[in-house]
Amino acid sequence: MSDRTVVGVDVGGTFTDVVLLRDSELVTAKVPSTADQSEGVMAGIEKACEKAGVVPSDIDDFAHAMTVSVNALLEEDGAETVLVTTEGFRDVLEIGRQERPSLYDFDADKPAPLVPRRRRFTVDERATADGVTQAVDPDAVRDVAASIRESDAETVAVCLLHAYAHPENEEAVADVLDAELDLPVSVSHEVLAEFREYERTSTTVADAYVTPAIDRYVGRLVERAADAGVPEPSVMQANGGITDATTVRTHAVRTCMSGPAAGVVGARASVGDVAADRDLAGLVTFDMGGTSSDVSLVRDGAVEQTTDAEINGRPIKTPMVDVTTVGAGGGSMGWVDAGGALRVGPESVGAEPGPACYGRGGTEPTVTDANVVLGYVGESTSLGGELSIDVDAARDALASLADEAGLDGPLDAARGVYRVANATMTRAIRAVTLERGYDPRNFGLVAFGGAGPMHAASLADRLGVGTVVVPRGCGVLSAFGLLAADEKHDAVRTRRESLADVDVEGVESTYAELEAAVREECSDPDAAVLTRKADLRYAGQSFEQTVAVDRPFDPETAESRFHTAHEASYGYRMDESVDLVNVRVEAVVERPDPAVSYDAPGDAVVDERDAYFPDVDGPQSTTVYARERLPPSEVVSGPAVVESDESTVVVPPTWEATVRADGALALTGVDR
Repeated sequence: MSDRTVVGVDVGGTFTDVVLLRDSELVTAKVPSTADQSEGVMAGIEKACEKAGVVPSDIDDFAHAMTVSVNALLEEDGAETVLVTTEGFRDVLEIGRQERPSLYDFDADKPAPLVPRRRRFTVDERATADGVTQAVDPDAVRDVAASIRESDAETVAVCLLHAYAHPENEEAVADVLDAELDLPVSVSHEVLAEFREYERTSTTVADAYVTPAIDRYVGRLVERAADAGVPEPSVMQANGGITDATTVRTHAVRTCMSGPAAGVVGARASVGDVAADRDLAGLVTFDMGGTSSDVSLVRDGAVEQTTDAEINGRPIKTPMVDVTTVGAGGGSMGWVDAGGALRVGPESVGAEPGPACYGRGGTEPTVTDANVVLGYVGESTSLGGELSIDVDAARDALASLADEAGLDGPLDAARGVYRVANATMTRAIRAVTLERGYDPRNFGLVAFGGAGPMHAASLADRLGVGTVVVPRGCGVLSAFGLLAADEKHDAVRTRRESLADVDVEGVESTYAELEAAVREECSDPDAAVLTRKADLRYAGQSFEQTVAVDRPFDPETAESRFHTAHEASYGYRMDESVDLVNVRVEAVVERPDPAVSYDAPGDAVVDERDAYFPDVDGPQSTTVYARERLPPSEVVSGPAVVESDESTVVVPPTWEATVRADGALALTGVDR
C-alpha cells in the first residue's frame, strides 16, 4: 500500500473526515458536513490532496463511510415504502414482540411502523417451514401492483411467511412487481434468510426504506468522483468490511452504522497491539463525535459483532459491529428539564450553526462550549484547521444555561454539562463491559473522534481504567479505519434441528450453497477466506449464541463450543439438548493494514492557560502542546492539553502521556 495513494472519507453529523496515505505519509483533513454529503466528501478530498501535494486523479483507491441510511432511520425521512406480505400477517410489523419500551411508564409509545397500515398489502399464499402449500396467483399480485401504482409509494418490501426456507412464492411476487412497477423491490430471502417473522419483516422494510436515498446518494458520489478522476468508492458496511458501490445500492440496509463500524476497525488496526503489550483483556473503543458517542469492544484482536441490533427502536438483524450509541457528542445541547435538573442531549445543534464557540450564530450551550469554558479548548485552538474559537460566545451560552438551572455562572454550568455528559458516556461503557460480564478495569480505553480524547481520562477515572490510548489521527480515525478494512460478505440461512440428530449432510449442503453465494460477491473469489459459524441455543430458549464451527461440520465440537460460550456470557451451562438454528458464512478478502511513518521535530510547547478539572479546586496552570511536534518517547505530565487540527487530548493532573513510536499517545494514571 505504501507506493499507492489511498483515501478514506467518513461523513459525520458535524464534520466530514478525510485521511490520505501516500508513501507512508499520512495527511488528514476535516471539512464541515454538507446537506448533500457528496459535496462535503469531494471538498474534503480536494483539501487533503492539496495538503499532500497531489491531485484527486492521483488517487488509486477510495473508501467511504456514511450516515445516509442511519440518518434516514433515526430521522424517519426515508422513502414512502409499501409492504407486501402473506394474507393474515399484515400487522406483524405493528404488533412486533409486544414488548413495552419502558416497563413502568404507562405513557411510553413504541416507534410507529415505517410502513403505515394503508400501505401494507397482502397476497393469498402459504408456505410452511417444510415447503410451499399454496402457490401465488400472478393475477392477484398484478392487482396488488395496480394498487401500489395508485399510491405514493417509492419503494417496495416483500416479506412472505417462511420465505427464509422456501422463497419460491416470494420470488414469484417479486418478479411480477418488477415487471409491473418502476420501483426498487426488497425481498426478505435476499435481505435476511432467517426465521422470526417480525425481525425479518422489520429488516426488509428498513432495507426498502433506505434504498432510494442510498441509491441516489451513492450515484451522485460516483458521478462526482468520476468527474474529478477519483476511482469509484468502496463502501463500509455495518459488519466492519467494505464492498463495492453497486452492492450497497441494491442492499442498502448493510450500510447502517457504517461510520461507527469504521471507527472500531480503525482502533483495532492502529493500536490493537496495546492490549497484548499491557496484558489487558481487550480494548474499549470510545468514539465521541459531534452528535453522539459510540462504544464497542475489541477482544482477542477481533472486533465484536452482533446480529441483534436495533436502530431507533426497530430491529435490524444484519451482521453489525456491536456498537452502543448514546446521544452525547460535542454538539449535544445542555438544557434544564421540567424538574429543574441539568440534562445533556440527545438533541444536537449539528454542523449549522454549530456550538456557540464556532462563531456561526449558534447560541445554544453545548458540550464543546463547556470544554471551551473549562479551558480544554482555547482561543488559539483551530478546529479542523479552519474554525477559530469564540470564547466569549461560549461563556454567554453557558451563562444563559446557568441562569436557567440556578447555577453560579458559566463555569459552574460548564462543570455540570461536562459531568452530565461523562455520566451518560460512562453508562454506555458499562453497558458493553460490566453488563456483559467484563470488568472494565481489565481493559484499555481507546479514545477518538473530535471530542473523545477530551473526556477519555475522566471517564477512565470513573471506571477504574488505568490505560487510555489516543491514536494518531484520532479525530479522523473512522476515515483511517476505511484504509484498514477488509472486504467482507456475509450469508445466513435458518436450519432448525437438534444437534443430537442433525442432518450433517444437509448442513454441509447448506454451507456449500452459502459459501458459493458469498464467494461470488467477492472482488477476488480466489483470495477469499471463508469462515463458518452457527447460531445455537439450548432447547426451549428464545435466543441464540454464535460460535465458530469446523469444516466439515462436527456437531459434538459445535456443542462443546456453545457450552463454553454460554457459560462465559451467562455464568452457567445446562444439561438441556442443544439446537442448531442458523448457519452462517463469512467471506473476507484481506487488505494489509496501512503502513504509516511518524517523526516530529520536538519543541512542542505552544501555550499555557488555566483549565479546570473534575475533583480539583480552582484553575490549574496547564501547558498546551502541539501534537505534531511531540517526538516518539516524549512524556507529557498533566495537567496538559495536546492539540491537533482534528482533536484535542486532555491530560488531567493525575495522568501522564507517552508518545508511542507510531505517534499514538498512551495515557497512564500516575497513581495506579
